[in-house]
Amino acid sequence: MILGIDEVGRGPWAGPLVIGAVVLGGVEIEGLTDSKKLSKKRRAELDLAIREQAAGYGLGWVHAHEIDEIGLSEALRLATRRAVEQITAPYHEIIIDGTINFLSDTTKASYVTTMKKADLLVPSVSAASIIAKVARDTYMAEQDSMYPGYKFTSHVGYGTAAHMAAIAELGVTPLHRLSFAPLKKYQDLGGSSVDVSRKAGNQNSTQVITTKAIGDKAETEATNYLVREGHSVIERNWKTKYCEIDIVSSKDDTIYFTEVKYRKTPHQGGGIAAITGKKLEQMKFAAKLYAQIQSIQDSDLRLNVLTLTGMPPVIETYLELE
Repeated sequence: MILGIDEVGRGPWAGPLVIGAVVLGGVEIEGLTDSKKLSKKRRAELDLAIREQAAGYGLGWVHAHEIDEIGLSEALRLATRRAVEQITAPYHEIIIDGTINFLSDTTKASYVTTMKKADLLVPSVSAASIIAKVARDTYMAEQDSMYPGYKFTSHVGYGTAAHMAAIAELGVTPLHRLSFAPLKKYQDLGGSSVDVSRKAGNQNSTQVITTKAIGDKAETEATNYLVREGHSVIERNWKTKYCEIDIVSSKDDTIYFTEVKYRKTPHQGGGIAAITGKKLEQMKFAAKLYAQIQSIQDSDLRLNVLTLTGMPPVIETYLELE
């Protein structure tokens, strides 16, 4: 049996690199081909069929900060290893789409055949291409709610004109690969600030910044901070008619509910001082209601406050309340 391997996300400016690995195990799934030749609807249908019928499959993810640290070539090898490690079904040959053996430095190197256009010619490689594409596209679409304004659903991180315009206006995020040449200037300027683009030469643009826009920038920078600290962001601006929560995130089996407070200068009122006894009770109520609605039972719940100041907003204080 053949273990087919293909990658998605080698060239985008933002988002993860994903390697798919599939052992079909004799199963015949009609319509398998290179994922790029399929409609979004057809890819989703085949993705479901592959996951249900294949003898085994795996997905290897390498995120932007890892790509920046180790480089794209090593990232491809790492993602491939991560995908293959998930395969428990037996196989006697590995076929990798392309011309490079990403497993050359492993004990599986001798099992590998590289093949151009294998995603068109070998069903298990086609399947690997499809599950990797669907998984990555789905992930990027989910980032739209985390980083409004970038339209990740439409370009999934690739270097389109719309993506470039969003970066010019909003700056870069933790999703962006700052080691890639088009974004290298942001790495030199400190990276993750959502408004770092202004330092890169946009001083001539005249923009009327509304209170809401400033608040959105502050919340985005707060989100970026939590991601850098190892959080996975679950929700932003969760609301009911009774209450709202700025950011819901998870880390180490704990769910964090973060209140974001912005003030223009450190001497201005607000910040931590705005967390009165009444406000704390409101935060507790919101967290309990969220946990009840989402049926959260086995995770610890924590309340946080993040204060930011200045323009662009920068983190001033991070405090776990209880």
